[in-house]
This record gives sequence, structure tokens and C-alpha cells, in this order.
Amino acid sequence: MAKILSMINLDQRTAPEIGASIASRVRMRRKELKLTQEQLSRKAGMSLASYKRFEQKGLISLDALIRIAMALDCEDDFDGLFSKRGYASIEEVLRGQSR
Repeated sequence: MAKILSMINLDQRTAPEIGASIASRVRMRRKELKLTQEQLSRKAGMSLASYKRFEQKGLISLDALIRIAMALDCEDDFDGLFSKRGYASIEEVLRGQSR
């Protein structure tokens, strides 16, 4: 039982927290570029209501999020998503070889 508990990361964020964090970063980028919500929603090819819902609640489809990233010239940020992570220590390298 202790081994199972040690594997659980209690610091993990929830899906809504991650969505809100992404929405916040998009909002900051939009403002850096001096775009209104309406301008960005138009540029991304989505309704203003959908864009506002994203900024307020972090709710969005993957397709719409990619279109927003493209409108903000940030689509390359998706390249690292789910990519293979490097090893943090020699122990991880050895454990990976023994599998």
C-alpha cells in the first residue's frame, strides 16, 4: 500500500486547472499583440462566444485551440506535447535499460 501511495503525485493539477492556465497564457499573448477577443476569434475562425468561453472557463476543442495557436503564431508550441522526455538521472537510464 505504501508503494502505491508513493506513486501518487498529490501536487498534480486537475484538467480544469490546466485549461484555465492555458487560457490565461493565451489571453496574455493576445493582449501582448494588442488584439481584442473579437479580432482573435475572427482570425482563428471561431465564434466570439466560443472564444470568450475559452478565456473564461478554459473549455475548448483541440481543433479550436490549434486554430488559436496558429492565429497567435504559436503552433510550434505543440511540437513538444507528448514528446519523449529526457532522463533526469543515471538511475532512470539504468531502469529504462532493464525493462
